[in-house]
Amino acid sequence: MTAASSNQIWIYDTTLRDGTQREGLSVSIEDKLRIARRLDQLGIPFIEGGWPGANPKDVQFFWQLREEPLTQAEVVAFCSTRRPGITAATDPMLQAILAAGTRWVTIFGKSWDLHVTEGLKCSLTENLAMIQDTIEFLRFAGRHVIYDAEHWFDGYKRNPDYAIQTLEAAITAGAEWLVLCDTNGGTLPHEISGVVRDIVKTVPPQTQLGIHTHNDADTAVANALAGVMEGARMVQGTINGYGERCGNANLCSLIPNLQLKLGYNCLQDNQLAQLTQASRFISEVVNLAPDEHAAFVGRSAFAHKGGIHVSAVERNPLTYEHIEPSHVGNNRRIVISEQAGLSNVLAKARTFGIELDKHNPAARQILQRLKDLESEGYQFEAAEASFDLLLREGLGRRQQLFEIKGFQVHCDLAAEVESCKSNALATVKVAVNGQDILEAAEGNGPVAALDTALRKALVNFYPEIASFELADYKVRILDGHSGTAAKTRVLVESRNGHQRWTTVGVSTNILAASYQAVVEGLEYGLLKVREQTLPNADGEESEPSTGGELAEAAT
Repeated sequence: MTAASSNQIWIYDTTLRDGTQREGLSVSIEDKLRIARRLDQLGIPFIEGGWPGANPKDVQFFWQLREEPLTQAEVVAFCSTRRPGITAATDPMLQAILAAGTRWVTIFGKSWDLHVTEGLKCSLTENLAMIQDTIEFLRFAGRHVIYDAEHWFDGYKRNPDYAIQTLEAAITAGAEWLVLCDTNGGTLPHEISGVVRDIVKTVPPQTQLGIHTHNDADTAVANALAGVMEGARMVQGTINGYGERCGNANLCSLIPNLQLKLGYNCLQDNQLAQLTQASRFISEVVNLAPDEHAAFVGRSAFAHKGGIHVSAVERNPLTYEHIEPSHVGNNRRIVISEQAGLSNVLAKARTFGIELDKHNPAARQILQRLKDLESEGYQFEAAEASFDLLLREGLGRRQQLFEIKGFQVHCDLAAEVESCKSNALATVKVAVNGQDILEAAEGNGPVAALDTALRKALVNFYPEIASFELADYKVRILDGHSGTAAKTRVLVESRNGHQRWTTVGVSTNILAASYQAVVEGLEYGLLKVREQTLPNADGEESEPSTGGELAEAAT
């Protein structure tokens, strides 16, 4: 793969190697394979898979991809230059690289004389030989080589002559790409621009340059953009900016900025529209909560809360949106809160498939009810399923599938202290179609027991409830100065295997607040299944059959 034109940018993803160096991030072989295949679908040209030989996991990863290759991307093995004092041909580390069987290999070498003398403990001349010998060995073995000039910008600022010699060694040996790395992440955009501009003038005209930036100064994306604008044509980074310390350049920001703002070619348009889903998929696989406020792909990236903003966006989205959300696979969201105006309510109703006339008295009644509830501590920004139910109730459309006639929860605290396990018993009385049902269930806590008892009471009438799960449970004290008498807000996230929805409850009694949220979660899930309007497994919402639409999935 070589740059076809000055307008082409080659995206190089290192989530599976550099990204996994993030503190608290760990992936299995299966996780790495799932991520690699998702990146392949996204159209990423280069996917760095890891360092073969450094650990058994990476060895197995490359072998598995040889058995079932990716369809579009080049998988890349990563390694350092040979060790000092030996030859590349006798270095076992490089034999493992060849055994990985990839067409492309990325080799990193030292650009900063400080690292050569203090880190490698060898001469500057030996470091140049290590770079050249390693690349020549790999080229002779038929591999295409990308050379990552580690600590390039720090090295160039402190000893430019030697730093350039390291690039010359790589060029002489046959490296096809030279990637300038801001490994410490402390360089600023204007410095990146100046240095890359100098190097473009220094290296032979046909040299292909890349940029690799870290985010320690919170400028990784800006630095990568600066490098591209000065001539770099390969951009290395990670999905969601994962990486060591403060992370790497975030490809979820870089790719849209390059393609939509600067006019470079990175991905096909239909692939770019998968970016948000890919970002959220990978965050789920690595078990890290997605950044809801991330640029382009965050759930709040195109969320509008203030009434004036909502009114303007309804007339023309350009008033408060810098791009069309669908270009990156995201959605516009109208947020409902105590700051909402009538325009928020009308716009939000439309997302649920309801055209509500502003002259309809119910519209202002719903708005007032919303404000009253939020003044009591309810929060509908994070609980849009509860808002949908509130909207239905205000319009007289809330179908009552069941009625809770009472519940009790008993916790055996003495047994809990003795066994170190929570033991709770819940009893509920429910009416369905005029029939009273009394059920009891145990759980490892009062909320679990209550949830289980409700399901037992309802499952014979609504079998689909068996697929519902309590996915998340959050508690917040709203007025801490009141001590144990404080009002509590509970957010419950429910799911049915593919979709998620969130409901809210508020009370001075934490069990009562939990009861409200759990009951609404079951009610909402049943309503949406019956209307067949839950999003499909890919997160795309189907057309509502009865005038409703699921609140946006949490994923």
